[in-house]
Amino acid sequence: MFNVKREGNETRKLSYKDNNCIGCSICVDVCPTNSLRTGPIVPIARGLIEMDLISINSNSCVLCGLCSTACPFEALTLEINEENIKDTGLYPIWDVESKVNDEECIYCGRCYSACPRDAILFERILPNPQELVRGEITIDDEKCIYCAFCEELCPAQAISIKEIPGFTNDKLNKTIDVDLSRCVFCGVCKRVCPQDAIMEVCSTCMMHDEIKVPEITGNTFITESSCVNCSWCLEVCPVDAINVTKPFEGTLELVETDEKICKHNSCHACIDVCPCNAIELIDEKAVVNLDFCNLCGTCVIACPQNIRVLSRTSMKLNNINSESWNEILNSLLVSK
Repeated sequence: MFNVKREGNETRKLSYKDNNCIGCSICVDVCPTNSLRTGPIVPIARGLIEMDLISINSNSCVLCGLCSTACPFEALTLEINEENIKDTGLYPIWDVESKVNDEECIYCGRCYSACPRDAILFERILPNPQELVRGEITIDDEKCIYCAFCEELCPAQAISIKEIPGFTNDKLNKTIDVDLSRCVFCGVCKRVCPQDAIMEVCSTCMMHDEIKVPEITGNTFITESSCVNCSWCLEVCPVDAINVTKPFEGTLELVETDEKICKHNSCHACIDVCPCNAIELIDEKAVVNLDFCNLCGTCVIACPQNIRVLSRTSMKLNNINSESWNEILNSLLVSK
């Protein structure tokens, strides 16, 4: 993380958050003073070295805010008099979104498991099982011989045999207990008991009209600062409760020649740096799945063979009021 700050008629401060940065070099591409540099993203991604993905020359940076504006991933923030320029309404802003519809979400957790950036906060609140099953169970201590058949076969692990502290006979110092919060009154213990020491009655079926329908609640929230709009959550959601708008539209192709081919297993640099988990090895080629790709271009930078061609045809960056800024920012749509 770095900060560049200058004071005068107005105070300007540029902040960089390495945790949000994916090493795409979009900020480097638009910097008018060439003050930004991309670090060695492959060894950084592989954990071989520890350093920021982006570095800055604070002497040449003019704190114009182009890098902050162009970054779709909130890794760079320019503040003027302690106000984020994106909150002023005067600067370009990305019209991207990754959002969960709370009314549609069923709290299955598939999005949480699929997210490659751990950007989803997930909480599921289940009802108390005792509210869903009814019954009675008792164990006759005089008949019980503590054979442990019931304990070992109980599918809910509701029965436990414990030692009695201070009892002198080690072979008989036992007691048996049923945890009613776990018991589902299935009757396995009753059927297996060789001494008929267990009495069990399940009334769940008889009382099903009185038992309320299980209500599952919770919270699923996508943190914008960590999200890269890859759309994994959108693709795996079984109830279409998630909406994702990506920053770019376009294509990303693998263009090989006789001299330059994909090294697949011996390289996989693109796989290591991809923030979207959108690249996989298929038929000895590192293939990009555009359904999950956000066209950030990090894999293009990482490829030692220079055989990946990125073409962005449009972007969701709005409110560009300056002609010079419009020209610079639209350079992101040039193929590379």
